[in-house]
Amino acid sequence: MEVTVIGAGLAGSEASLQLAKRGIKVKLYEMRPKKETGAHKTEKCAEFVCSNSLGSFDVTNASGLLKKEMELLDGELIKIAYESQIPAGNALAIDREGFSEKVTKRILDNPNITLIKEEITEIPDTPTIIASGPLTSAELSESIKKFTKNEHLFFFDAIAPIIEADSINFDIAFWQNRYNKGDAAYINCPMNKEQYEKFYEILTTAPRIELKEFEKNAKFFESCLPVEVLASRGVDTLRFGPMKPIGLIDPRTEVENYAVVQLRQDNSAKTLFNLVGFQTNLKWGSQKELIHSIPGLENANIVRYGVMHRNTFINSPKVLNPSLQTRERKDLFFAGQLTGTEGYTESIASGLLAGINMANYIEGKELLTLPKTTMLGALTQYITDPLHDKFQPINSNWGIVDKIELPKKERKNKKLKAELLSNRSIEYLKNAII
Repeated sequence: MEVTVIGAGLAGSEASLQLAKRGIKVKLYEMRPKKETGAHKTEKCAEFVCSNSLGSFDVTNASGLLKKEMELLDGELIKIAYESQIPAGNALAIDREGFSEKVTKRILDNPNITLIKEEITEIPDTPTIIASGPLTSAELSESIKKFTKNEHLFFFDAIAPIIEADSINFDIAFWQNRYNKGDAAYINCPMNKEQYEKFYEILTTAPRIELKEFEKNAKFFESCLPVEVLASRGVDTLRFGPMKPIGLIDPRTEVENYAVVQLRQDNSAKTLFNLVGFQTNLKWGSQKELIHSIPGLENANIVRYGVMHRNTFINSPKVLNPSLQTRERKDLFFAGQLTGTEGYTESIASGLLAGINMANYIEGKELLTLPKTTMLGALTQYITDPLHDKFQPINSNWGIVDKIELPKKERKNKKLKAELLSNRSIEYLKNAII
């Protein structure tokens, strides 16, 4: 039997590799480059768009535990991510181009996968995994809407600018991780109060790209808010968010600055860096003025400006089981951000589960539903909970995992709680028969 996978993004690539290594033939469809998305820049598989970071790899962090769970479930893309890792402190940041090239090669070299560069506009009536992503084409979106009998929900996602490292002024900028943890992986641009206030004024008065009429009621996703939206919440919001100076003291001055802009390595050659937390929808001329107002970036060469795009997701609580199988059709699964799992790590993990379960379905095995004591189980059970009234996309987080009882005196010990929750999940997956 052959499976159709729609979308060669993170989820679709992972699902395809999971099926292929189980001996199942896959036709993997990707509409790029024949039809562009407005956010992707290449035609390669598993392209990172908004950032090059998969978040923390520390298992006492929710995202870090999810990565460990993928390793224990023999995920393919998490292996490639570690092969493509670049320095970023406790975060798993990758050389985005190198990562996509490796995934693409792995898919093209696999005899069980046929990569087809064509757009699918209707849901096939054969075994299918839809992982077309948050930028699903209008035609396929219409087909999905008819199947789910629900209007699509959507929110806006924004992309941060990228600059050339050689254009950074290191007479001002300095290398350092927060609290000096590990080898310095971030470039820091410090600001005093006067510089910050000038920056803030430019940011809050700069013109933004106008939204189309049909987009005006869309929501922003809280963990990926445009920097101008954050700034509108108050003059100090950025100083307690992406521009917080705590733990970043320039060793040359030993002064804790008023605010700090951090830049994170974007490729393995260390020639490109993205501005951390600077997703934006400002007009490009305003972005240039804003970036050049940051001390150390006054002559920055901007190689990619920030953009904003609409992200689509289905009403998963009404459509999916925790196995990511649709309730109406046993041979149809969804995966990736289209399901309402927000984040790169989460997208890969959902593709992993959908791939495993499509294989189980074809082989007549019981589908895998992970318990809420695991991060992936908690995530998939959360997005498919039929009691959800106003469903919105969600990242992995400790709040969705089954609680663990601690002695009263330890209940406020967040680190201990995270360690115990993490150990519980890891122990379960090590002993489970998958």
